[in-house]
Amino acid sequence: MTDRAEEDTVAVRVEDRIAWVSYNRPEKRNCMSPRLNRQMLRVLESLEFRDDVGVLVLTGEGDAFSAGMDLKEYFRENEALGIGAIRKSQREAYGWWDRLRWYEKPTIGMVNGWAFGGAYGPLHALDIVVAADDATFGLSEINWGILPGGGASKVAQELMPFRKAIYHAMMGENLTGKQAAEQGLVTESVPAEQLRARVTEIAQVLLKKDPNALRATKWAMRRMAEMTFDNAMDYLIRAQEALNGMGGLEARKEATRQFLDEKTFKPGLGAFDATKVTR
Repeated sequence: MTDRAEEDTVAVRVEDRIAWVSYNRPEKRNCMSPRLNRQMLRVLESLEFRDDVGVLVLTGEGDAFSAGMDLKEYFRENEALGIGAIRKSQREAYGWWDRLRWYEKPTIGMVNGWAFGGAYGPLHALDIVVAADDATFGLSEINWGILPGGGASKVAQELMPFRKAIYHAMMGENLTGKQAAEQGLVTESVPAEQLRARVTEIAQVLLKKDPNALRATKWAMRRMAEMTFDNAMDYLIRAQEALNGMGGLEARKEATRQFLDEKTFKPGLGAFDATKVTR
């Protein structure tokens, strides 16, 4: 049983098959507390298999995406309670980030403002990330005399060129949304006034594609990151065979029919009508 204060840490709205999920602690720049982490996992699990949700968008209320972990509630209070409380809070935070990495449906990050430290965990877990040009990204841990933990260092090292990543981690200097896009930390950046429209546009494109193929594709891209070329080739064969067993074969036949017989779509210019697939 959760209390109302815990439930209120995350805001959810579903519109036109897009689930808009927001960190909802704007007065704290949406920093992540144990309560928020617990509620976020509940929200993600509640939306994952809903028929009226095809894409999930993660953003923040107010002028921040997330300023990272709550220094008082996540760190100081748990440290006072001992190693057991620390480990419990870590599992709660890392648990929903990992759930997001392997989410059944496409996910988009909408970075509307501050994104610091611990916010890099979910940032990496999202499939596509669009930032406002004037959003602010930072690994300020070095300025506190600590290293960027909680996976933040790994996220920077994995998404950015090495020389840029190590500079970012060692210097403690912030990046704008534009710089983050140029260095690979996010997919792209747009003027703030165009942010929601651009995210909606991407979501609407994803909603038209076959959901099983999308799931297989996003998981394959993550799995292959640490594979050799030969192992990746073999994995992709097995992944396609698994997809066939989940309706992929019927989808491919229907797409081929629409292309060859109806001539109603061209693969390089858009998606076939997946609503016509008989599953």
